[in-house]
Amino acid sequence: MAAVSGSSDGGSETRLVDRCIDAAARGPATVDAWRRQRRSLERLPGQLADALLQRLAARRLLSPSLLEVFRHSVEEIDLSGNIAVDAEWLAYLGSFRYLRVLKLADCKNVNNSAVWALSGMSTLKELVLSRCSRISDAGIKHIVSIDSLEKLHLSETGLTDNGVTLISALQNLDLLDLGGIHMTDKTLRSLQVLTRLEHLDIWGSEITNEGASVLKAFTRLSFLNVSWTHVTRLPPLPNLQHLNMSNCTIHSIRDGDSEVNVPLEKFTVCAASFGNIFEVFSSIQGSSLLYLDMSGCSLSNLHIFEKMKHIEHLDLSFSRITDAAIQHVANIGMNLRHLSLKNTGITSQAPCILAGTVPNLSSLSLAYTEIDDSALAYISMMPSLRVIDLSHTSIKGFTCVEVNSEKIPSMPPLEHLMYLESLNLEDTALSDEVIPPLASFRAIKYLYLKSDFLSDPALHALSSASNLTHLGFCGNILSDSGLLQFVPPAKLRVLDLSGCWILTGDAVSTFCKHHPVIEVTHELWQELQPNSGGTSQVHKSRQLPKAKTEAVNRQAGPSRLSGIFFVDERIKYSREELMELQHLTELNSVMHGVHLPPELWRMG
Repeated sequence: MAAVSGSSDGGSETRLVDRCIDAAARGPATVDAWRRQRRSLERLPGQLADALLQRLAARRLLSPSLLEVFRHSVEEIDLSGNIAVDAEWLAYLGSFRYLRVLKLADCKNVNNSAVWALSGMSTLKELVLSRCSRISDAGIKHIVSIDSLEKLHLSETGLTDNGVTLISALQNLDLLDLGGIHMTDKTLRSLQVLTRLEHLDIWGSEITNEGASVLKAFTRLSFLNVSWTHVTRLPPLPNLQHLNMSNCTIHSIRDGDSEVNVPLEKFTVCAASFGNIFEVFSSIQGSSLLYLDMSGCSLSNLHIFEKMKHIEHLDLSFSRITDAAIQHVANIGMNLRHLSLKNTGITSQAPCILAGTVPNLSSLSLAYTEIDDSALAYISMMPSLRVIDLSHTSIKGFTCVEVNSEKIPSMPPLEHLMYLESLNLEDTALSDEVIPPLASFRAIKYLYLKSDFLSDPALHALSSASNLTHLGFCGNILSDSGLLQFVPPAKLRVLDLSGCWILTGDAVSTFCKHHPVIEVTHELWQELQPNSGGTSQVHKSRQLPKAKTEAVNRQAGPSRLSGIFFVDERIKYSREELMELQHLTELNSVMHGVHLPPELWRMG
C-alpha cells in the first residue's frame, strides 16, 4: 500500500508496483497463469486491485468471468465507453462486496434489465450511467433501491419526468446529474426533498424561472448547471461556488431582496446574453471569482472586471473585443494564469498592452487573430508562460523594418521564456530558415508546425531540440529522403506527420522500424496497421477531455466549422510531378535548393 500511496512521483516503489501490474496484464497467457490464485487475489489491497483491473480493461483483456476474481477486492471500476459491457458483465459486478464507484458512461449495451443486477447493493456510493441511451424509467426503479448512493450521473439517458420523480427516494444524494433530460418545473419541485444536494446538473432541461425558484430549497448547493434552459433569474444561493448559465439570457443571479453577494469561484457563461451585465456581475463577490469563461459572448467593453482582481482563468475567445478593451484585462492581470483571446478582434497591440502586467500567466492563446511577428517581443516579456498558441495567425518568423530590407528573425526573443513547454505555430507562414532557433528553446516539449513553406530542412533543424517529446509536423512538404535522414531528438516519443502527402508508406514504415520508441501518425502508416486502435498521443494531448468537449459543444451550439471541407492537394499536380517529389534524394539546407514545381511555391 505504501508503494501506491507514496507521495514522491516516480519513486522506486511506485515504479516497481507499476511494472508488476504491467507484467500481470501483459497478455492472455499471463492472465491465465495468475487468475487461478483466487485466495491471493482476494487479499490484494483495494488500490492495487483497482489498478490491475483498469490495466486489464485498457488492454481489452477483461471478460465477465475474469471479473469474478476481483469481487472481494476491487473498490472502483471504470468501464466507460466499453461497448462489450452488457447484462452479463453487470451480473458479476452486482456481487462485488466492496464496490464503491462504478462508471459505465457511454456503455451502449447497458439497458434496464442489465442494471437490475445492481439492485440493493449496500456499498455503492457513486454510479455513472451518462449517455447510456437504453436506460429509461424502468431502469430507475432498480437504481433507487441502492440506498447507499451519494452520486448519480444520468445525463442524456432515456428518462422522462416520471423516472426523475422516482429519484426523490435516494435521500443520501449529494450529486445529481440530469443533464440533457427534458424535465419540467413540476418534476424539479419533486426533488426538493433531496436536501443534501451539493451538485445539481440540469442543462438542456425545460426548467423556467418558476422551476428555478425552488432551488433555494437546496441550501447546500455549491455547483449548478442550468445552461441551455429558459432560466433567466436565480434565487439567492448563499453557498454557490460554480455556476454555468451558458446559452441563457441572464437578468439576475441573485433575484429578490437579498443584498448578499454570491461567492462564485467559477462562472461559465459561454454564448450567453445579458439583460444588464453590470447588475449581474455586481452580484458576485469580487474577491471570490477565480474562473470566468465568457467565450462567444458579445462584449463591447470590460468595465465589469474592475473589482475582480483575483481571476486566474479568463476565456474571452470568440467575443468581439478589440485592442481597446485589453487594458481592462491588464488591470486584473496580476493573478491571471490562463488567458484565451482566440478568435477575437485584437492585433499585435494587445500583447504590447499586456506585457509587464501578467507576471504569473502560464497559458496564452492568440489563435485566429491578426497578430504578427511584432507581438513576439512583447510575449517574451511574460516570464511564466508555459503554453502559447499562435496558430492561424500572421506569424512568419521574421520582421522587416522597411519594404525589401533585411529580414530580422522574430523567434529568438521567445528563447528567454525559461518555462515554455508547448508552442503551437500551425497554419502560419513560417519558412525553413526561421525554424533553427526553436531547437534552442530549453524547456520545449510540445511543438506544432504546419505551413505551406516548411520542408525537409525544417524537420532536420529540430534534431537538436533536447527536450522535445511531441512534434507535430502536419501537412508540410516532407520527402521520403528527408524523413529517413531525420535524426530524432533523444526524448522524442510522438511524431505526427498527418497530411504530409508526399511521403510513401515504405518510407514511413522504414522510419518506424528504425525508431520503434516513437509513435508515428500518418495516413499511410495507419493503413498498414489496421488493428492499431487508439489515437495518436499528439492528438490526445491537444484534445479536450470528453466531458469538457461535450460541454463546449452544448454551449457553442451548431458548429462554426460545419461548412468546412478538405481537398486532397495532390490533384493539383500531374503524375510526373508527384513522382519527382516522392523521389527527391539530394536536398540543400535552404528551400531554393529543392527542385519543386512552381505550383508548390504558394505565397498566399
